[in-house]
Amino acid sequence: MNVKLTVVGCSPAWPNPGGAQSGYLVEGPGRLLLDCGPGVLARLRNDTAWPEVDAIAITHWHLDHWGDLVPWVWGAMFGPGEHLPAPELWIPPGGSDMLSSISARVGTTRMFSDVFDVHEYADGEPFHTAGFEVLAHRVVHYELLAFGFRVSANGQTLAYSGDSGPSDALPALARDADLFVCEATLEEPSPEGGMRGHLAAGEVVDAFREAGAQRLLITHRPFERPLEDGLGQAYDGLEVEL
Repeated sequence: MNVKLTVVGCSPAWPNPGGAQSGYLVEGPGRLLLDCGPGVLARLRNDTAWPEVDAIAITHWHLDHWGDLVPWVWGAMFGPGEHLPAPELWIPPGGSDMLSSISARVGTTRMFSDVFDVHEYADGEPFHTAGFEVLAHRVVHYELLAFGFRVSANGQTLAYSGDSGPSDALPALARDADLFVCEATLEEPSPEGGMRGHLAAGEVVDAFREAGAQRLLITHRPFERPLEDGLGQAYDGLEVEL
């Protein structure tokens, strides 16, 4: 069975016209959603009353990568997802406390744990979910705790950067992957100095070549910053067979 990637949403921190923010559905042994930003849940509902996924994995806590977990809760508690099995929710270290704090402010204290089977992953330690082996690699994203994912099944591997500045972690994350999905928010590399949080397209290409990955798909790119010809760019609804 081949692994398939569907780009549900790929907008950067501000949404592209008509676009959803970060959400990447990986299908193979099961159905695994990488990130769940604003607009992703609505897109998933285009084909079904409520999305049936086995697991969701969140790279970091910037809103454009996890914000639709909140409406997911309401639909699973009171709407069309009410009688479906609870998906596993894999979150960064310490994330359970963060979700509990949010719950106390916007809803009920157990709103996330009542709807999801919540687990925290650890840097560099594989976990298994939805039939996939997933390895979280810490990446540089300003001063925030952030990770990329290496997702493997059936002899195929997808590497996903999440949000990252340039670092040695990116080539390691994508080493020999069948597909490297990597963000390129910036038009040009940021000036030297200070902690970086994003990449320019040339930096992504450099990391891809160093990693020896088979294919590159650039994502999280503002509409206002078109890529050069010859570079593959993600768009909402794109389907890719690994």
